[in-house]
Amino acid sequence: MTYKYLIVLLLIIFTSKLFAQQEDITISLYDTYDAYKERTLNKRRIKHEDLKPLITEYRNNHKFDVITAGNSIEGRTLSLISIGKGETDVFLWSQMHGNEPTATQAIFDILNFLDSDDFKDEKEDILNNLRLHFLPMLNPDGAEVFKRRNTLGIDINRDALRLQSPEGQTLKRVRDSLSANFGFNLHDQSTYYNAERTDKPATISYLAPAYNYEKDINEVRGNAMKVIVYMNDIIQKYAQGQVGRYNDDFEPRAFGDNIQKWGTSTILIESGGYPGDVEKQEIRKLNYVSILSAIYTIAKGNYRDITLDDYEKIPQNDRKLFDLKIEEVGYELLGSEYILDLGIQRPEVDMKDHNDFWYSSRIVDQGDLSTYYGYETFNANGYILKPGKVYPKTLKSIKELDMLDPMELLKSGYTYIRVEHLEKNISKSPIPLNLISTNYKIPKFNLIVGKNPTFLLTKDQKIEKAVINGFLIDLNTGNSNFVNAMIYR
Repeated sequence: MTYKYLIVLLLIIFTSKLFAQQEDITISLYDTYDAYKERTLNKRRIKHEDLKPLITEYRNNHKFDVITAGNSIEGRTLSLISIGKGETDVFLWSQMHGNEPTATQAIFDILNFLDSDDFKDEKEDILNNLRLHFLPMLNPDGAEVFKRRNTLGIDINRDALRLQSPEGQTLKRVRDSLSANFGFNLHDQSTYYNAERTDKPATISYLAPAYNYEKDINEVRGNAMKVIVYMNDIIQKYAQGQVGRYNDDFEPRAFGDNIQKWGTSTILIESGGYPGDVEKQEIRKLNYVSILSAIYTIAKGNYRDITLDDYEKIPQNDRKLFDLKIEEVGYELLGSEYILDLGIQRPEVDMKDHNDFWYSSRIVDQGDLSTYYGYETFNANGYILKPGKVYPKTLKSIKELDMLDPMELLKSGYTYIRVEHLEKNISKSPIPLNLISTNYKIPKFNLIVGKNPTFLLTKDQKIEKAVINGFLIDLNTGNSNFVNAMIYR
C-alpha cells in the first residue's frame, strides 16, 4: 500500500466518521424534539404579542444578549437575540412576510434547545465556534393581520435597494453590523408547490440566491450551496422526495440576492406543504432539525468537504398540486357528455381577529390535468357530475340544523339549505351543506374555473359521493376530511 493511498484511505475513513457522527446528532435532534418545542406557539397565526413574553425571558437570561434592533412602521419592536462566543457569525431572520411564521416557531424551539442542559458536547462545539443571531419576526405589522406585506403595503423582500421601510433598514443594518458569515432567510411558500415531475409536495425548498445575472458561483455562494446539500440529505430521511429547489434567476431588489452579494453565504429556506399538517407543525420540526444540524456542520467546518454537484441534483420547485384532484368525471353539457379532470384548491379566509380561518374553495383548473397532482386524488371514471338541490324546508335559525341528518340530505340530492336568520357573525356552515338566505338565488349550475366546487357524483343514477366546498364526501362510508361549507346571503 502506497503512502498516498494510505492518506486517501484515512481521509475517507475520517470524513465518513464525521458525517456518521452528525447523522447520529440529527436523529437525536428529531427524536427529542418534543422536549424543546415552544408550546405557547402552536398555530400559524402568531402575533408580536405572543413573542414578547418569550423574548423577555431571554432578555433576563444571562446566556443570551437581546437588543431592540429597530421598530416596525406601527412601532412594534424588532428584537435580535444572540448567543455564543465564536468568531463565525450566523444570522437567522424570519417572517419577513407576515403570513409566513413556520420558521419563527422553529427559532424559539432552537432557542429552547440552546438554553437547555442537554447535548453539552455538541452545544459546546456550536457556541465556542459560532455567534448565533436570531431576528424572529421582521414584519410584526403584517403578522398582526396575517398578511404578506407590511403596513406601507410593500414586500419587504423587494426593498433591499431603496430601503424605504424601517423593517428593511433594520435588516440591512443588522447584517452590516455583524458582517455575518452565514445567513438563513426563512420563509413559507405555497402548499401547492411540488418537487418537479412528482406528486410529492415541496415540504421544504432551498435556494442559494444568485448575486448577479450571470449566476456566478464564488466561495460565498458555494458555501451556501454546500450547506443546502447537507440539509437536503437530512430532510430526505424524514420527508423523502419532498424537497424542491427554487429558480435562481437574479432579483436585484431582493434581500437574499443582495445579502449574498454583500458577502454573507445566504441560504433561503421555504416551508411548503405536508399532507395532513394544516398548521405546519411537522414542517416546523423539520426546520428545527435541519437548521440546527446545519449550524452544527458550520461550527465543525466539515460542510467544506461537500461537493457542489449535488446541489443541482435537488429537483426544482414546480407548482402542480391541488388540494383535491378529480380525474375523468363525466359532465353533461347541452345534450352531450364530456370527460373532465378538475383541480380544486381551498384558499383560507381569515377571521375578523386574524386568529383563525375558514375555507372558501375554488375550481382552479379543468380539462386534461394528467400532468398535475393532488394531496387527495379521486378517479371518477364511471361517475356523472350533477348539481345539487335546495332543501324544500326553510329553517328559522342555524340551531335547527341539529335536527337534520346531513348525510341523508346529501344522499337525497340536497346541497343547500335556506335559513331565515343567518347571524352576521357566522361566516361558515358547520355542516356539509351550504347555507343560503331566504332571498338568495342560486345561479344556474355551470362548471367553470373560479366557481365554488359544490356538486354530486352519481354512478348508475345513484348518488354515491358529494363535493361540498371542495371537500369530497363518500356517502356510503361517511369518510371525508370536511371542515366547513359556505354561507351565501
